Parts: sequence; structure tokens; C-alpha cells
Amino acid sequence: MNVKVNDNVLVITGKYAGKQGKVIASSPKQGTVTVEGVNVHKKAKKARKANEVSQIVEIEAPLDVSNVMVVCGSCSKAIRVKYNVEGKKKVRVCPKCGATLDKAYGGKGKKGSKAVADEAPKKRVRKRAKKEEGEASSEDKAE
Repeated sequence: MNVKVNDNVLVITGKYAGKQGKVIASSPKQGTVTVEGVNVHKKAKKARKANEVSQIVEIEAPLDVSNVMVVCGSCSKAIRVKYNVEGKKKVRVCPKCGATLDKAYGGKGKKGSKAVADEAPKKRVRKRAKKEEGEASSEDKAE
């Protein structure tokens, strides 16, 4: 499945065709994704405890993954995802502009974070208040 959580997608068929939204949840086994603000259903929620109130709640129902297309963040177009192998990683790429869709990969970002993790933590040094010479002399004068 080429759609992941937090991807921006465009609905291409059905009642909500043309709407864009962020993927809230994905279930690869069922082949469905839940998109924010799309396929909204009303559900009656019954009060289970004495202090709760019964209400009608709006929830997003899942859509079939074949009904959505990933939107590229850099060129803002609905695309078919292309895969490239960079080193040992399989990365999702936009075929139109060549931008990487995987935010976690980021290329240089990971290498920089490893370098920060390899550094030893700085030793904490306790700062003590030093007495100034002027204060010490005034105390001696008082005695």
C-alpha cells in the first residue's frame, strides 16, 4: 500500500471526489484509509455512566485505498507513487518533480541526527556564587 499515515491525499471517486485531506489511519490488511473530513458519518453514542450524556457524534469512516491518490508536498499534484532504492532504503518519490515523500527518511536529516546521538552528553557543572572583594571587605569592617 503506497499511502501512509499523515500523507496528504486527494479523493478521486465517490461522493467526496475532489476533496483533499490528511490520512488519520490506514489498515493495509483491509486496504482502507481514514481521511480527515472525508466520508463523515453520524453515530449515536449512548451514555454508559451516570455523569455522561448521550449525543450524536460525527466520525470519519474508512475509504478504499484505490479511491485516493497521494498529493506531492512540493509540486501539489496528485501522483502515482514511484519507488527508488537509495542505499539500503526503499523510498517513495514523486515521479513528476522527484521530491521524496517519506518525511522520516529526509536524506541528510537522519545522518545529522545520528551525529548528535553519538556525541557524549555534556557534564553538568554546578555554578557557585562567588563573593566579590568589595563585599568581603565590608563584612570585615563591620566586625
